Parts: sequence; structure tokens; C-alpha cells
Amino acid sequence: MLILLCAVLIVSCSTREKADLIIRNATIYTMNEHFDKASVMVVSKGKVMAIGGDSLLNLFTSDNIMDAKDKFVYPGFIDAHCHFTGYAMDAYKLKLFGTSSFDEVIQKVVAFAKTNKRIWIEGTGWDQNDWTEKKFPTKDTLDRLFPDKPVFLLRVDGHAALVNQKALDICKISNTSKVNGGEIDIKTGILIDNAIELVRKYLPELTKEEAIHDIIAAQQEFFKVGLTSVVECGVKKNVVEWLTETYEANKLQLRSTVMLINDKENFDSFLNKEPYRNDYFHVAGYKVFTDGSLGSRGAFMLKEYSDRHGHSGALLLSADSLARIAQQVGNSSYQLCAHAIGDAANRTVLQIYGDVLKTKNDRRWRIEHAQVVDTNDIHYFGDFSIVPSVQPTHATSDMYWVKDRIGNERTKEAYAYHDLLQQNGWLPLGTDFPVENLNPIYTFYAAVFRKDQKDFPEGGFQTENSLSREEALRGMTIWAARSVFEEKEKGSLEAGKLADFVLLDIDLMKAEAKQVYHAKVLATYIGGKKMYP
Repeated sequence: MLILLCAVLIVSCSTREKADLIIRNATIYTMNEHFDKASVMVVSKGKVMAIGGDSLLNLFTSDNIMDAKDKFVYPGFIDAHCHFTGYAMDAYKLKLFGTSSFDEVIQKVVAFAKTNKRIWIEGTGWDQNDWTEKKFPTKDTLDRLFPDKPVFLLRVDGHAALVNQKALDICKISNTSKVNGGEIDIKTGILIDNAIELVRKYLPELTKEEAIHDIIAAQQEFFKVGLTSVVECGVKKNVVEWLTETYEANKLQLRSTVMLINDKENFDSFLNKEPYRNDYFHVAGYKVFTDGSLGSRGAFMLKEYSDRHGHSGALLLSADSLARIAQQVGNSSYQLCAHAIGDAANRTVLQIYGDVLKTKNDRRWRIEHAQVVDTNDIHYFGDFSIVPSVQPTHATSDMYWVKDRIGNERTKEAYAYHDLLQQNGWLPLGTDFPVENLNPIYTFYAAVFRKDQKDFPEGGFQTENSLSREEALRGMTIWAARSVFEEKEKGSLEAGKLADFVLLDIDLMKAEAKQVYHAKVLATYIGGKKMYP
């Protein structure tokens, strides 16, 4: 009997298929069509081999079996709109996020200047809306402290900058300087939207080696918060080349999809080719900026701003230019993604998209932000299958001051994620980092509870446009993948798809709001390989 029992065990083990990794004792949210849950997942060669219940343990074996100890597994989180390489290559700059006054900004600049070895002092992240005095700063103090050193301080949204007189002189900006789609205030040193480019072209750029080093180093920050894929909006040709080289050398594991910035070099280099694509890197489309931001009053509005008489923002490129770009991209295999925040900008983009797309389709052209959309225009999203790509933490960051900027009635039409979701039945979510924090858990929290990290406001901000927990989770997994034609490869945990997943300490579908905000990433896997910790 003993010999027979041993023989049975040997045969049983030998018939079980060998896998690279088995996860057991888990609550696995597959994010498949039926929102099924599982307890066991089998991984081999970077992909999910099987997923289901404990019966799989009789069919597969592995030298690497992970006991999840009743913790929770989700598909790897995907940021549907961010600035990955921009974030990485800003590592050398002074960070001004979260400053509470311009005096604090000055203190940080002075301290930074003592160790800064670059020709320019560069900083990023200030936001006057976070200050007690919610006014744009002026260059006077910077002129006094740094008469011989150029200073360039970019606002958090990237649509305004403060420069000192030395910077203005170097860049030959004077009272006679003019720019389309932007504003220059020589007296204060404030530059809005396209005016920033007058300075940016003079800023020393990182070398290729410096940039690649910083890009590789940055990916660990994303693994810590459960991000396994990102969609980057607005990338230059040289950065695409650096990324391609780095992925081919197997030095990057974070999966990345990029939208090319709409300059001549990118159109000449890519438009007549098929989109480049593999499991790690995908060149998916083109990104255009049609207006600025609400924070810097550059968003293009149908009516004047409530707090600036006679001003309604402006288009950063003409409607004719946008229509020409739309027609060019329409004749290619690429997506078109347009930054549009104000209701006038959104109307312009929606109508031009409609002229090219004609009817419902599967081109998946996107509007990035879709922040303020006139009620009369929202139907265009459904009519022409236009994808609104939104960032829930924008709502909870802006809610303190947005009514002052555009008034109560227009605010009701802003950050309307539930209404936008209804148009096509799905909605990709992102962060727009570094404008917002890169943590996708904050995206989930803001989308569902419509509150910020201070648990404000009580009851939530415009909760009629909150998303359900399932919708929010889909928005940062399978719908984010779908927004760039990648839903067949990732975004859910199903047999044959990439084994990208994250292990959390809580159940996002059931935990209380405060627990959700403080959810802890226990592990992040890409292609079945542990990236964090």
C-alpha cells in the first residue's frame, strides 16, 4: 500500500504543469467583463496561464508559490494621462509643490541656490491658489536677490511661469514682445501658456545620459504605488528615441505608451509609419494643446471669467490649425488627443473631431481633461465615440477656488465624470502627474468619495458625478488600457494576458473611505516579476 501511495503521488505531481509563479489564498479582482473574483492565479512566461479557484492547485505546480494570506490582488494600475519622462527629467529642479505662500517659495529658492550648479535656477510646482493671498507673484524679490542669475519657476499646471529680469533679458523679452496663444506681463514677470516657450528654448537641456539615468531611476517611485503602466501625453522625438533604446536594453520595466507632441519633427518622423508597439513601449498617437488651465485663467471659456472682467482665455492654436491636424491624423493609424479644459475649448475640439469622424467609430480619439463641458455639448462624446480622459484629483484640488473662477452655474458643469461616463459606457482615469500626486489610490478615492486628503468637504464635492467603486477601478485598469487600444494585452487578469498585478492590504470594494485613502501597496509585479519591494 505504501508503494502504491508513493506511485500515485509521483504520477500526480508529474502530470501537473510547471508554472513560474502561483498566487494562492488571495482575493483577486480579475476586472474581466463580469467582474469575477478568484483565489488562485497561475503565471508563466510573463502572462497569466490560469486564474480561478483552489482546484487549479491540482493542475499546476511551481517552485515559487506565494501565499497571499487573504490579501487583495488587482490588475496593475494604469495611469491614463501623465507626464512620466517629464517627471523623471525634472529631478534636478527645485520642487515647490505644497508651498503655502510666496515667502515660502522665496525661502526655498534661496536655499536651493546655494547648492545649484546649473546656469539657471529652475523650479516647478507653485500654486497661488494654495496661498493665503491668492494672487500671481511678482518678480521684484527675485530681481533683488538674483540680479545676475536667471530664474524660471513653473506653475504646478505648466501653464504659467514666473521669471526674473535677468531671464527676460537673456531671452530678449521686452514690452514689444508678442506671442499668439499666450500673455506676457513684463512688469510682474508672469508668462502664460505659449509665452513660456519664449524662455524654455533658452533653458539648458539634460544630456541623453543624464535623461536616461533619471528615467530609469524614477520607475521605482511608480512601483511603490502600484503603477505598472503609464500613458504619457506630449513627448518629443528625441525622448521617444531614448525610451526605445532604454527598453531595448531591458533597463526599463514600467510599461509606457506615449502621445507625440504635435511638432513638425514628430509629424515628419512618425505620421506615415505604423505605430511602434511591443509589450513594453507603444507610440500611440499625437497630443495637441488647445487651451490653458483654469488655475492660470488660460482655459478658453464661452463667457468671461467670474474673477477677471473681460477675459475668457484663448485657443493656443487656431481652429483652422486644429482642423488641419485632425484631418492629417484622421488619414493615419494614430489616435488624436487634445488637451481641452474650458467649455469653449471643449466645444471647438468636439465639433472638429465630429467633422472628421462623422459618426460612431473605434478610433478612440481622446479629449484630455474635459474639465468644463457645456451641457449642450456633452452629447458629442457619444455621437462620435470620443473618449473623455479625466483626472479625478483635479476636482478635489480645484474645488476650493473653482467657483470664484467660473461661478456656480459653470462649476456644476465641471468635473462631470458620471455624465461623461454615460456617453460611451467607459471612462479612463489618470493623474496628470506631476501636476497631481502620482498615487493611483488617490485617483480612486477622489473619483468615488469626491474628497481630498483632508477629508474635505463633508459629504463630498458634487457627488452626483462620483463614480462607483467598480467604475473607478475599471477606469484605472481595463478602461485605461482600452483608451490606447491595449485592452487585449493588459488591464485585467485573464488567461493569456500580461501578468501585471498589485497586492494591497485592503479591499477597495468594501473598505471605509479613510481606509481606502491609506491603502498600502504590499507588492507590485510586472510580467510575473516582483518589482516592489
